Amino acid sequence: MAIQTQVQVIDADAHVVETERTWDYLEPSEQKYRPLLYASPHDPVSQYWVIDNQVRGLRFPTLAEQTVREMSRRSGRAMATPQEARELDDVALRVQHLDALGIDVQVLHNTLWIEQVAQWPDTEAAICRSWNRWLAEVWTQGQGRLRWSCVVPTMTLDEAVLQMRYAKEHGAVAVCMRPLEGDRLLTNRYFYPIYAEASRLDMAIAIHVANANPANCDLWRTAPGVEGLFASGFQMFRGPAVIACHVLLMSELPRLFPHLRWGFIEASSQWVPWIYHEARSRYQTAGREFPEDVFGAYKIYVTCETHDDLPWVLKYAGEHSLVIGTDYGHLDPSSDTNAIVAFKQLEEISQETKERILYHNPKALYHL
Repeated sequence: MAIQTQVQVIDADAHVVETERTWDYLEPSEQKYRPLLYASPHDPVSQYWVIDNQVRGLRFPTLAEQTVREMSRRSGRAMATPQEARELDDVALRVQHLDALGIDVQVLHNTLWIEQVAQWPDTEAAICRSWNRWLAEVWTQGQGRLRWSCVVPTMTLDEAVLQMRYAKEHGAVAVCMRPLEGDRLLTNRYFYPIYAEASRLDMAIAIHVANANPANCDLWRTAPGVEGLFASGFQMFRGPAVIACHVLLMSELPRLFPHLRWGFIEASSQWVPWIYHEARSRYQTAGREFPEDVFGAYKIYVTCETHDDLPWVLKYAGEHSLVIGTDYGHLDPSSDTNAIVAFKQLEEISQETKERILYHNPKALYHL
């Protein structure tokens, strides 16, 4: 039986679910950019964000409590969260729920930005600014226990840098980037000003599962035999995150920005040995020296899940690169509000390793 000791817990992957109140922080002159929430009269459970007259991003269905319980039973994972807590209408309730779950600090990531959210730069800048102001207010009410990853308008880099500075001053610990940003990969030199500023501000780059390339999303969404978000989500969102890590390992970024920390969020960690071998093989072929602890050397962190083969993954990720999250607020294959409890009960890894993954590693990733 695994022996448990008291250790602080940082949930490296939790979420907020945007509501119409999220956009109350728009300036009066920006009201024309306000996202609108629509529901079909034939399917009131499903809702959609409309931005610039197009359906954008992600809005999870508003399911009855009984339906969520049934989903939890089928999956073997706890998914239920109070609506007021996941939508942050009641920040105190969210903090109380952290106590019940045995979590000291959550790092909050967005929901909407899983895909491209705007076609025009002014729209993107306005809704990013409103979202960041919303989370800044949440941070002031969160007793230091709700930190967050800011969203930035990548179409206007000067504005992105300004919003990063504001976010840093108001509790943000990371900058959210998607594996594909429009027609650009994360390693594109276009994004170097964001990385330079993140390094200067001591903020991590949080590469959350997502895909901001509409054509690529449509390809997977309409692929024969792939139906529904959960079926297509692996190819559309997780796959690009894994590939982005390989591209990062092969790129000049870790050498150009040696102090910058990179987090790959919500893609599990089971793929780490594969990417390690693929990168090492290509380094050797090119005559380049491959660091033995490449994830540690390049300051790359990966969120693991309780069903990952952690002893195997740790051989390649190293002891200092794995973190864990609950995916709080979502209803997908990564969601498990009891992930921390289940993780503590694992017998195949040591207590020392558990403490690193629960606290020391995410503390280093987000510099808490």
